[in-house]
Amino acid sequence: MERTYFLTTARAGFSRWSPDDRPLAHLLWGDPQVTRYLCKSGRFTPEEVDARLELELKNGQALGLQYWPLFTLGEGEFIGCCGLRPEGEALNLGFQLRPAFWGQGYGPECAQAVIKYAFDTLGIKGLIAGHHPDNSRSQRALAKLGFRPTGPELYPPTGLMYPGYILLAEK
Repeated sequence: MERTYFLTTARAGFSRWSPDDRPLAHLLWGDPQVTRYLCKSGRFTPEEVDARLELELKNGQALGLQYWPLFTLGEGEFIGCCGLRPEGEALNLGFQLRPAFWGQGYGPECAQAVIKYAFDTLGIKGLIAGHHPDNSRSQRALAKLGFRPTGPELYPPTGLMYPGYILLAEK
């Protein structure tokens, strides 16, 4: 499938999920290395992966927002996802990458593009984020992006208190 990108970084392109992306959704959210911090069991069932894709499709349709699928520029290799989703009255920034792309700077690089898009294009005044308490890589990435701690918050899918963060647009 030929991909079009509505947003790019130096190395990655942001596309939009489609119903045809079920195999990619299973490649990402079907990987227990990716989901170990996302749910209580540490792994999504095939039905939960399908439901996650449906959520992204619905958010895309209703709000124009998703944790958008990411691809390497040039080769078009599937990296994972990065984007925005509604959480109460706020927008949550998140990224989930396939293990082959961990430790290469794709998370912060793509998150920075989403932050700029949110603030400059969408006119959002602030973003929130969080991470599993044991995920020190995400903690470092959020600090590098300028997010400030707001205190722990319950994350219902795991039942754990997650560190919460906020990033406000510069005035």
